Parts: sequence; structure tokens; C-alpha cells
Amino acid sequence: MSVTVFSQLDKSLHEHLDTLVRLAATGDDETATELARSELPRVVAALRALLDEHTPDEHGRCPTCRTRRLSRRLPAPCRAYLGAQLAMTVAAESPGRRKHVRSVV
Repeated sequence: MSVTVFSQLDKSLHEHLDTLVRLAATGDDETATELARSELPRVVAALRALLDEHTPDEHGRCPTCRTRRLSRRLPAPCRAYLGAQLAMTVAAESPGRRKHVRSVV
């Protein structure tokens, strides 16, 4: 089985994200604070860059996800936007998890 550049990048990114989650969950307060200060801006920048690629056009359609140039699909958020929204809101409201940042700020 050949290893592609994408598979290496994907593996590296997932390992980094797993490390962030592990440190946030198990680290002491100093570790969590440093993690938030150093990594949170990078994660936010990465998410914003991804979402910028999926910004709807003047018709409300995602230029990255649309399959045909003259697609007749109704304007709606694409899967990237929906996935990000669900991950940031629904997952944060799951039982046993802390409240969403917007609800405490």
C-alpha cells in the first residue's frame, strides 16, 4: 500500500488535533491556559480558512461544493458550514460537556 502525501498530512493533522484534545482534557490549569493561548488562535485560523473556501456566492451556493456550474439546487449552507456549525454548537451542548462559549460570555 503506497503512502500518499495527503495520507501523511491527514495523519499528522489528526495526531496533532488528538494531542490538543488530550492536553485540554487532562492537563493542569497552566497547561490548559498555555494551550488556549498558543493553539486556539491557530485552530480558529484554520477553521476560518476552510470556511472562506466555502463562502456562498451571490446565489447562496458554495462555489467549492457545487457539482455543476449552473446548478439548480436551492441556496443552503454546504456540508462544510453545516459540519462546523454542528461541531461548534450541538456537540458543545451534549450532556456532561461545558456550556458553549457564547452562553457564558
